[in-house]
Amino acid sequence: MTIKTLLLAAALVAPALAATPAAAQAIAVANPEGAVANSKAWSAARAQIETTYKAQLDQANARREAVGRELQPLVTAFNTARAAPNANQAALQTQAQAIQTREQAAQAELSRLTAPAQRAQAYAIEQISGRLSDAVQAVVRARNVTMLVRPDAVLFANPTADVTAAITTELDRLVPSVGITPPANWQPGQQQQGAAPAAAAPATTAPTRPAQPSGR
Repeated sequence: MTIKTLLLAAALVAPALAATPAAAQAIAVANPEGAVANSKAWSAARAQIETTYKAQLDQANARREAVGRELQPLVTAFNTARAAPNANQAALQTQAQAIQTREQAAQAELSRLTAPAQRAQAYAIEQISGRLSDAVQAVVRARNVTMLVRPDAVLFANPTADVTAAITTELDRLVPSVGITPPANWQPGQQQQGAAPAAAAPATTAPTRPAQPSGR
């Protein structure tokens, strides 16, 4: 290719590049769950939930620790029996079933204890997530973004392309606070318009389980 051809190609491309606004951020990345999880409304709601349901959450934590202590000897005995030469597979299956049954009972008990806090948490998150689409649109318009993708959908992105914090700032403006007491007939998902943040769940959502035995 000659120098003349290269210059001609550059001349043809230049108008197209010049037509793109200098301030445009064509492609940006954002973590919607992270934007909601970092919002001031969620932070305040989480603190309020932990205070309001402290008795139930403390009871659940105590029961979780107690169940762990109860199960540990059973798991240790199972692992010892499984490692023995010519282990009795029928006996191992019985031991594994006993552990699994106890774990399931503990899960059900802990779910009952944490249900009020979980319901309040879901209600708070849904109120914030309901404005997530509006927050995203505001940031997209303000920054002239033509494509918004999740961070895990790209191989590389410059840190300046991440607009998650900007979306959180917009959420703080749109949803300064939320309630934690849902109406009597409220069900999760009724008002949801955006993605709920999985990372936002408190540490009290599930019991800590010992090593899971297998019947092998």
